[in-house]
Amino acid sequence: QLVESGGGLVHPGGSLRLSCTASEFILSTAAVGWFRQAPGKVRERVSCISFEGGDTKYDDTAKGRFTISRDNAKNTVYLQMNSLKPEDTGLYYCAARLGFCSPFHNDFPTWGQGTQVTVSS
Repeated sequence: QLVESGGGLVHPGGSLRLSCTASEFILSTAAVGWFRQAPGKVRERVSCISFEGGDTKYDDTAKGRFTISRDNAKNTVYLQMNSLKPEDTGLYYCAARLGFCSPFHNDFPTWGQGTQVTVSS
């Protein structure tokens, strides 16, 4: 129900902007989170934005480098990632839930298929 795009291969220090859109789900009614899953690691939340955009959350590794935003008129949530590091590499998922942001992936019932981000020289 959610579709991510914008991933790719980038050099350290580079930037990417991920997008999350929905075809049959009204994103404007949901908090949306971005999660990263690196090989052999648990899925962890990178950032989250409330349904109206007034509240944003970032994990410690994303603070100061990533910016989450949303355009409810386009039914889209973005994750702007700057100053990328090799440790940012992973499969990035967006996920939605009614209510407020949560740090726990199990609290999000609606997911996309993910977009791969690889940061390497």
